[in-house]
Amino acid sequence: MLVAFAASTLYSQANLPKEERMKWWREARFGMFIHFGVYAQLAGEYRGYQQARGGAEWIMNRMKVPVEEYRSIARQFNPVKFDADEWVKTAKDAGMKYIVITAKHHDGFALFDSKVSDWDITDAAPYGKDLLKPLAEACKKHGMKLGFYYSQAQDWVNPGGSAARKEMSEGWPNPDSTKIDAYTKAHKGHWDPIQETRTFDQYIEQVAVPQLRELMTNYGEIAVLWWDTPTDMTDDAAWKFTEVLKLQPQIITNDRLKRPNFSGDTRTPEQKIPSQAELDGMDWETCMTMNRSWGYSKTDTNWKTAEMLIRNLVESASRGGNYLLNVGPKPDGSFPQESVERLRTMGAWMKVNSEAIYATKRNPLPAVDWGCITRKDDKKNTVLYLTVFDWPKGGTLILPRLKNKVISAGVLGSRLKVNTKAADGNVYMSIRGKPALNIASVIRLEVEGDIADIATAPASQMKTGELD
Repeated sequence: MLVAFAASTLYSQANLPKEERMKWWREARFGMFIHFGVYAQLAGEYRGYQQARGGAEWIMNRMKVPVEEYRSIARQFNPVKFDADEWVKTAKDAGMKYIVITAKHHDGFALFDSKVSDWDITDAAPYGKDLLKPLAEACKKHGMKLGFYYSQAQDWVNPGGSAARKEMSEGWPNPDSTKIDAYTKAHKGHWDPIQETRTFDQYIEQVAVPQLRELMTNYGEIAVLWWDTPTDMTDDAAWKFTEVLKLQPQIITNDRLKRPNFSGDTRTPEQKIPSQAELDGMDWETCMTMNRSWGYSKTDTNWKTAEMLIRNLVESASRGGNYLLNVGPKPDGSFPQESVERLRTMGAWMKVNSEAIYATKRNPLPAVDWGCITRKDDKKNTVLYLTVFDWPKGGTLILPRLKNKVISAGVLGSRLKVNTKAADGNVYMSIRGKPALNIASVIRLEVEGDIADIATAPASQMKTGELD
């Protein structure tokens, strides 16, 4: 066991070099997160009450829905409008390069045909079909990388799974709130005796590890394994999961399997983009919602604008990270129209400007107030992509502390001429004619030689991990 533990502290898919495994991911920059399951059926409402706090995918826990009642809700879950081809094409048309879907979220419901539990879409819901198989086939058909989110520790229906404790006030005004809160405090977050009829170790051995093996065996090449909320996780359990992952030597994992000792390949700030002071050279990916909830909520109308989503994408790339943007499908399996419209706008922008996103590196220069900067190394020269969201009133852009000689400058998707002038250790730029901003214009600026990274050195540790 000591040897296994020593190996686990350094664990990172040793079958393939990390640089080789991470190459496509670092070039992709943009992916789709999909949160889908029985919780979509409730859509954020239980017994006539809207969930008081958190995403709708947490409704079973926050509303303290009894296990058997939740199972009865699954018998209504029938996503007949699910179309794997349409899902993947929507992601591809938006400019996304990979999809990560909740194969099993914290409610334990598997979107695949599991042979170790009947709490899955083929046995517990009228839909009766494996949802991941056609999705895997569509991803392969359209050249889309596929990843699985798997809740390794929390499972609120399969007995023995852990449960992060949430007070009743986060759900609905249950008249028995005081009693329920006392119960969950005494039972490590569980609210239904059925949840404790097996031990956590039994759950790991009989459900979680075998299900991970099913996911790593039955769906072709899996690009990403996305762990979440390591509530009550142990090093021993985490080591068992990592052994199964050897079935997919190219797989990329995040930092949420078990803390500490299992750092994975990527850090996962949630609903935020790390500040310049947090960047330390490690691979990172921020996951964000389009509104507030990850799972579908019929009353969550707090939609971000397409411009804001594009800003988030560009800012993530300018700091060397990936942007995993979430869609919460409706219970019938269709994407909300609000999500589709925003993805369509992002796709139109990416069709012209994706060169400034894919395979780029972080901005080597000080931050600017008019937009974001990404870069590529081009043989002996450097290409900077200047995404302009707010054109200065005077009409002149300033690139601070850039001393390299300018070779060429132009606007992506436009014939507008860019005038450049070097002075005082800066580069000044203006455009002849009015750029068609349409959310943001991108100037491609090629300069001679390498650019020394003079961005701010990290001064604090990146805040990573789930918010819940």
